[in-house]
Amino acid sequence: MMRWTLLLLAAALLAPLPAWQKYAGPRPPKPDIPYLLHASTLVETEVQEAKEEQRKDGSAAAIPGAASPVRTPLPEPIFLFVAGKIAPEKLEMYKLAVTKDGRREVLFPSPGKRKKDGPRPVHLTTSKLAPDLYRIEAAEVLEQGEYCLSPSGANQVFCFQVY
Repeated sequence: MMRWTLLLLAAALLAPLPAWQKYAGPRPPKPDIPYLLHASTLVETEVQEAKEEQRKDGSAAAIPGAASPVRTPLPEPIFLFVAGKIAPEKLEMYKLAVTKDGRREVLFPSPGKRKKDGPRPVHLTTSKLAPDLYRIEAAEVLEQGEYCLSPSGANQVFCFQVY
């Protein structure tokens, strides 16, 4: 009897998951926009275009407005993302500095400057939930402040605030 129980248990653990156990949570309504996951509610991130400015000490990506209207209390936010034109692995997250003139920006040093003087992207983990649906998580605790997700090498940004 004990052998049969162990055999059935092993077979159950090794069997593929049935179709009813696939991801059944909320899905973002629009592709290529990260949505903050708050319990079972999705909150669309603020979509902006960063303006690149050349400075003597490097280049800055500036975003209008001192604060994002999209806010989360979670220090390790989770995003759901439907991939279309943007590959989820290309998304990078940066902390933004708020300037005196009421803008948010991130400053990248000139090529001759040391790398340690530049901004460090926040570590992210990406996992596939369905063929085109991804879960993106901050893999480190975020301080309170302004943040953005951006595809590597692009000026499109998806902003949010941790409070």
